[in-house]
Amino acid sequence: MNKVAFLFLGETLLIPHLWPIAEALAEAAPDLPIDLWVSTSIHEEMLSRWSRAYPSMRLRRAPGYRPLPGLAAGTNPPLPAKIPMLARLAPLLLGTRVAVCAEQTSLWIPRALSFHPTRFVRTAHGAGSINARSDPRQRAATLLFEPSETERQAFIRHGVRPERIVVTGYIKASFRHRTPAAHLFPEARPILLYTPHWQRHRSSWWEWGRQIVGHLAEQTRFNVILAPHQRLVERDPGLREVLAGVSHLPHIHADLDSFAMVDGSYTAAADLYLGDTSSQVVEYMVRPRPCLFLNAQKIDWRATDDHDFWNCGDVIDDLAALPAALDDATKRHSHYAALQQSFAENALGDTSGKAPAISAKYLISLLSA
Repeated sequence: MNKVAFLFLGETLLIPHLWPIAEALAEAAPDLPIDLWVSTSIHEEMLSRWSRAYPSMRLRRAPGYRPLPGLAAGTNPPLPAKIPMLARLAPLLLGTRVAVCAEQTSLWIPRALSFHPTRFVRTAHGAGSINARSDPRQRAATLLFEPSETERQAFIRHGVRPERIVVTGYIKASFRHRTPAAHLFPEARPILLYTPHWQRHRSSWWEWGRQIVGHLAEQTRFNVILAPHQRLVERDPGLREVLAGVSHLPHIHADLDSFAMVDGSYTAAADLYLGDTSSQVVEYMVRPRPCLFLNAQKIDWRATDDHDFWNCGDVIDDLAALPAALDDATKRHSHYAALQQSFAENALGDTSGKAPAISAKYLISLLSA
């Protein structure tokens, strides 16, 4: 049967990388049945609202689906155990020609069940040089949608066959359901966004995070958005208390729960990016603006192959240098603006809005292949 499934089974941060393709496919092939598999009521609430305009779409609850009536809309929810969910989902997909996912975990189905008839397409999430290109599950996908030729070549170097990699442009750039962030603060000031990564070996949070929050709370030159990676609170439960201690201040907006953390709202609103290794900085640099990078582990980042975006702003190796770096960031931006634009173009490819339609075209072709 010609039917396509979109797997909304992981964190809500994956939704903006996947939903624009579903929209574009429904518009390009209005009679094609599209199943939207969801793992929680949070996913279901958002997708049910957006999918009303598309009669070909049907919401379906994945095995292990979690109803979470106590959580606010857009919250990143606790997820069902993924492997048992996929094991029970696999037979339900037998009548589905193509399944589209935005993460590697769902690729356990074609990797473990090579006889499964459904063709899996993995669209990229995140951007830049920190990427799971060597994960063997990637090679189980029939197609990988990548944003740029740079990424395509990187996957080829990691053993993925060239004919399985399609350059689409950056899907998330076409996401149309951002949260308005224009009225977060009572007084107009430049907006600083601090987004520490969730993995300890990549993050500035454990060594410097609490001191940084304290400094940003004391200063009043910037309005501040504190929006760490969604998963940081899993690794440091004390994070919530730290941010709650400053969130009453009029120039501080702290967010650990809303969809605005992941839908591109905050990177669009910010005037200065302060972070470590989150791929959100690449989205931010589509419109070049000042960046500061935090090398809390004092690594030799120029000797690695996954910190190349640190060339796009000043890198702070000593926390004592932060106040002066914040003061100088705007003045020093002229050193980096052209490099930022070039880096974003190489990493993300086309960001004009064409990517979902290109992806939909390849899905339609795969249905008839």
